[in-house]
Amino acid sequence: MTSALHTSALTSLPLLARGKVRDNYAVGDDRILMVASDRISAFDVIMGEPIPGKGALLTRLSLFWFDQLGPKGLNICPIHLTGDEPESVVSSAEAPQVTGRSMLVQRLKPIPVEAVVRGYLAGSGWKEYQDNQAVCGVKLPPGLQNASKLPEPIYTPAAKADMGEHDENITFEQTVAMVGADIAAQIRDKAIALYKAAADMALQKGIIIADTKFEFGLDPHGTVVLMDEVLTPDSSRYWPLESYVVGQNPPSYDLSLIHI
Repeated sequence: MTSALHTSALTSLPLLARGKVRDNYAVGDDRILMVASDRISAFDVIMGEPIPGKGALLTRLSLFWFDQLGPKGLNICPIHLTGDEPESVVSSAEAPQVTGRSMLVQRLKPIPVEAVVRGYLAGSGWKEYQDNQAVCGVKLPPGLQNASKLPEPIYTPAAKADMGEHDENITFEQTVAMVGADIAAQIRDKAIALYKAAADMALQKGIIIADTKFEFGLDPHGTVVLMDEVLTPDSSRYWPLESYVVGQNPPSYDLSLIHI
């Protein structure tokens, strides 16, 4: 196992931003190099100790799902990958910082909505259901238990918060006010379709995807494009089917397993 990369330090490209995990660099005016570091965060706080290999795993998972769900696969939604190699835009000395952990992507206008889809009742959703039989304003049938599979996946968007702040759950009507009816409907429908397809594929391999979140952006033509990470353990709740029991908190796959 190679040493962990807590923070990339590329000098051949301008740094745009550092997120909780990814460092984004400008490649001209129309592309971004996304470098997935090995940083970890809890409750939006970045920890000092990274997990070796985390960024590479996140990148491989995202690339897998982009292939399965994008134009090369089910073609549910356009994706932000350019198809160019990340190493092609940095110096040879900096290539080790990007190899295996980076994506070269289109530069899009981010849509400020976390497109959250829930297929099972878990976490904060279970707590809210116990109070009012609803999750983020979506009414659910009575009698559900912790970890129950929902009759149909539900869309519970959140407004993206600034770095260090928590995302805020919002209603679909609020997303309409934020981005317009057409865009709001597109990201809702695409998110649900993406989740359903991925959940079906994972279930065939003995894995439950309880919930996930997607991010979308607009290209220069106004097309909605799937961006950022896709269906990683950082953005999704993964459960092993073999130990799933309704009414109990299933064990979750976690990136700390990389240590093993």
